[in-house]
Amino acid sequence: MSELPLLPTTVVGSHARPGWWHTCKDLVEKGEWGPDDLEELLSDAVDIAILDQERAGIDIITDGEARRLDGYVDTYYSRIEGLRPLYATRKAGPWGYDQQTRYEAVARIEAPAGLGIVREFEYLKAHTQKPTKVTCAGPLTFGSRIRPGNVYRNPVEIAEEFAHVINAELKALVAAGARFIQIDEPARGNVSGTEMARLFNLATEGVQAKLALHVCFGNRHGRARFKRSYSDYFPGLLEARADQFVLEFASREMAEIDKWREWNDGRELGAGVIDVKSFYPETPEDVAARLRKVLQYADPEKVYVNPDCGFGWNPRNMAVAKLRAMVAGTALVRRELGG
Repeated sequence: MSELPLLPTTVVGSHARPGWWHTCKDLVEKGEWGPDDLEELLSDAVDIAILDQERAGIDIITDGEARRLDGYVDTYYSRIEGLRPLYATRKAGPWGYDQQTRYEAVARIEAPAGLGIVREFEYLKAHTQKPTKVTCAGPLTFGSRIRPGNVYRNPVEIAEEFAHVINAELKALVAAGARFIQIDEPARGNVSGTEMARLFNLATEGVQAKLALHVCFGNRHGRARFKRSYSDYFPGLLEARADQFVLEFASREMAEIDKWREWNDGRELGAGVIDVKSFYPETPEDVAARLRKVLQYADPEKVYVNPDCGFGWNPRNMAVAKLRAMVAGTALVRRELGG
């Protein structure tokens, strides 16, 4: 990775889709658009995500996960063999996590053609000169909506199977030139930090890249899903062979940032200083104040600056304004540090 400034800015993964992306996605689902139309749609959306991040001044960018037509992880279930969909039993009323499609294992889980993330990265690499980061759901994320059926004994065994699928994808990413990879896992509450770390290590075994672990409280439609406390996972999570922990602080009014003093073992902290679940437009001064709070407990040389989570459920104009505020607020603190 090229030389980065003090307090590098990056994103957690997804970027807000343009308004036309949603309309055109409906045309695809209705059968009014074909495969070539869809490919053009997705490439244009990635181009816009790259452009928005570059114009905002983000130091390390992603492809905005814009090719993931059905969401962060849902897209990949269609590429995985051995699953049978179990459709939601509640469809009316306000959207909730109980309306997501679940799956049952009917055979060994496999992805013989891969998950498609290598292709995402290759397009990103060919369309920017900026340092890049690639994101991939972790084994717990993939396994969270799959019932064991008669194939697996329990959900943990399913997650272990996915760890092998992910490992193959990550090694292919490294072979394609990826140098910074982030794994996203849910703060489910029914899995300890030690177990989460074990599965992370299984998924990343032998992967020669900078590795980040984002522990997510849930963000579909801007709604959290899990209890929002990292104390339930640390210090066990420190057993993960991650170079960086990406954690959400802004949406919790910087709660638990003081805990980093005891959890800090010299690794990097990707500090969430932008609340993606709020329509409040942070100012650069807001971001600077949050970042100063982070630096009370973390070394500047070990801090990366990012939003709490992805912008996939945000209006594009709001996401861009928040990114610009994040960059400007970080610049204020860099100047104070003499960087």
